Amino acid sequence: MVARSTLLFLSRREGLKDFATRFKPFQKMTSRFVAGEDIETTVRAIRDLNAIGCTATFDHLNEGVTSAAETEGEVREYKRVLAAIDESGIRSNVSIKLTQFGLAFDPELAYRNARAVVEEAARRNNFVRVDMEDSAVTEVTLDIFRRLRSEFGLNTVGIVLQSYLRRTERDLREMLAIPARVRICKGAYKEPPKVAFPNKKDVDENYVRCMKLMLASGVYHGIATHDEKMIRATREFAEAEGIGRERFEFQMLYGVRRDLQEGLAREGYNVRVYVPYGKTWYPYFMRRLAERPANVWFVLKNFLKG
Repeated sequence: MVARSTLLFLSRREGLKDFATRFKPFQKMTSRFVAGEDIETTVRAIRDLNAIGCTATFDHLNEGVTSAAETEGEVREYKRVLAAIDESGIRSNVSIKLTQFGLAFDPELAYRNARAVVEEAARRNNFVRVDMEDSAVTEVTLDIFRRLRSEFGLNTVGIVLQSYLRRTERDLREMLAIPARVRICKGAYKEPPKVAFPNKKDVDENYVRCMKLMLASGVYHGIATHDEKMIRATREFAEAEGIGRERFEFQMLYGVRRDLQEGLAREGYNVRVYVPYGKTWYPYFMRRLAERPANVWFVLKNFLKG
């Protein structure tokens, strides 16, 4: 089986995208995890999700932002996304990564750009989730979020925390005290043991601790996982504490465990699906393969069939 580290290495080789997309099986596999390259195609994908009872979070993929001019393009794109959500009537909010807005080279620029998107969302009565990236930018991401949250309402801007980081329970307690709407996920970046729990057992235990704090807070949060053990722990805690299904939502990735998404929605749980789109989809797609390398065999098997 192809090693996870190899797939992560390949995810940073954007030049391979043109070669890989010549093959129909690769194109088919890509469409499973990425809604498309433009807003219109993504709106149609989200409408299909809405039809089975799921809401969405609309996300533009672009990891190659290196200049202020490019960050301005990201702001314009997100304003177009928010307008498309309004005009189409789909049930969706948006998710942003601060590195797309200049975090790597100018944190103040990243704040201003993020603020412009959040302000537009507030005007349209929508919601922006600030994604969390690798641990090198955790603190500055939280700093920018705190500034945004001080200016905008609880139901306008939220944050993401990752249970594999040792600092997360402390960060979560601070976010709940503000209060803030939080999405908890396990985390997918490669981190040193002094920063992140190296063992899955510890990551899972921290996830459950954080989930319980979130659900008990009375604020509407997102429980982001495809792990059925984590889902079961969430359901059992909510039922034991008398926390209604309308008071939180499960969140999952587009194309991952569609059966689970539909099943939870049918049972009356709120389910939100993260729907990415954009022309620079290749790194994101390769990271999805790295999370589940068995998917690589599907691609290779179909290559052989032509």
